[in-house]
Amino acid sequence: MKILVTGGAGFIGSAVVRQFIDETPHSVVNVDKLTYSGNLESLKSISGDPRYFFEHVDICDALELARVFETRQPDCVMHLAAESHVDRSISGPAEFIQTNIVGTYALLEASRSYYGSLPEERKSRFRFHHISTDEVYGTLGKEGLFTEETPYSPNSPYSASKASSDHLVRAWHHTYGLPVLTTNCSNNYGPYHFPEKLIPLMILNATNRKPLPVYGNGENIRDWLYVEDHARALRLVLEKGKIGENYNIGGRNEKTNLEVVHTICTILDELLPEGAPHASLISFVKDRPGHDFRYAIDASKIAKELGWMPRETFESGIRKTVEWYLENEAWVNHVTSGEYRNWIETHYEKGSA
Repeated sequence: MKILVTGGAGFIGSAVVRQFIDETPHSVVNVDKLTYSGNLESLKSISGDPRYFFEHVDICDALELARVFETRQPDCVMHLAAESHVDRSISGPAEFIQTNIVGTYALLEASRSYYGSLPEERKSRFRFHHISTDEVYGTLGKEGLFTEETPYSPNSPYSASKASSDHLVRAWHHTYGLPVLTTNCSNNYGPYHFPEKLIPLMILNATNRKPLPVYGNGENIRDWLYVEDHARALRLVLEKGKIGENYNIGGRNEKTNLEVVHTICTILDELLPEGAPHASLISFVKDRPGHDFRYAIDASKIAKELGWMPRETFESGIRKTVEWYLENEAWVNHVTSGEYRNWIETHYEKGSA
C-alpha cells in the first residue's frame, strides 16, 4: 500500500512513518506543514528510502492537498496532523481551531473527492484513519475508565478542537460514505518527543540542573502509552479495523504527574549519580486553568477485536525514554537550539521529495 500520513514529522507521526518503512513493504507519503514541533530529523534514519516521500504542505491548503492526492495516489490516509499542546491552546486557541478543525475539514473534502474518483477495486481498500485523543472525553474522578461509548465533554480549547474533528470525521462517514476509522489514545511518551511536554521537559531540565515544574500538587493522573506501542496499534487498526468504528488505545499505566517525575529522577540518579538527588529540583507551580483531574482508557475493545496489547510497561518504557534522551544529544541540542528548523531548507524544496 501507499499510505498518506499527515503530521508525519511530529512525535507520533514520525514513529508511525519509521515503523512502516522499517517493518513493512508499504510506502509512505508524509504531508507536514512543519510547524515548530515538526522535525524531519526524527525521520533521518529512513529519509533516503525509496518508499518514503515528503510533501511540505499545510493541510488547510485545499489546492495543495488536491495536487498531493492526484500525484501520489495513496491507498489510504492516516490523519495525525494537529496542534496538540494544551498550554498553547489556552494562550492561543486560534491555531488549534484552524489546524484541528479547518484542516481536518479540508483533508476530509480532499479525501472524499479523491475517493469518489477511484475505481471500485481501489475504493474497497481505501481507508481514512483519524487519530485523536482521550481528552475529548473530559475528566474522570478517582474511579472509572473512558470507553468508546463515553460521551464527549472536552474542557480545553485543544480537546474541544479535537472533539470537533472527531465529529467531522463521523459525519463524513455517515453523510458521504467515506470509509473512516477513529482512534482515541492516552498520553504518549518516548523518543523524539518535543521537549514542551511533561516527560521530555523533566528529563532535559533535570540533566541541566534546572527546576522541574509540576502543576498544582502533582496529583493529576494520566494513562501513559509508549509511542512505539501506539504506532503498532495504529497500523493494526488501519489494516484490520472495522469501517465506521472507534477504538480506544491506552497503556494501562495510570500514574500521577508527581509519580512520573519521581520515576524519572530515580532513573537519572542511577545513570547520572553526580546530579543526585534529582528530585531536589522539583518545584510546584500554579495549576493549569481547567486542568482535567484524571484520564484512563479502557482498551479492551482493541484487545478483544484486533488482538493488540502494549509491549512496554511504564517502567520499561520510561527507562528506554530516559536512556534515549541521554544517548541522543545531537537531536536534543538541535531541538533546543532551534537548529532543527534548518533541516527543511537544506534537504527539501517546498512540495516535493
